[in-house]
Amino acid sequence: MGLLRSTQALLATVLGLARTRLELLSVEMQELLARLVLLMIGAVAAILLAALALGFGAEAVVMAVPPEHRVAVSAGLALAFAAAAAFIGWKVRREAKVRAFTASITELERDGKALEPRE
Repeated sequence: MGLLRSTQALLATVLGLARTRLELLSVEMQELLARLVLLMIGAVAAILLAALALGFGAEAVVMAVPPEHRVAVSAGLALAFAAAAAFIGWKVRREAKVRAFTASITELERDGKALEPRE
């Protein structure tokens, strides 16, 4: 009976540990989803407002220069916008590489080390 009780206690401990880890994963998923929604709303708003500002600003600059220089100014503005878009794309791509569920993975690694046989 001692072995059966010990096995049951071990199983209960393992199940409790698994439940705790799944709860942590659930909390991280909710936080990640909330963060993603806020990031998407903010990104869309920023993109729309920036596009309007850049469009009106570029139009004002082009109209302010003499007619013979308008093509060159338009080309310069287009290059500046392209460079800014490339920079922002690079920053977004770099930020997208952030690893999700870091806390859960760390806890599972710690659990694995704790369950390894000790010498």
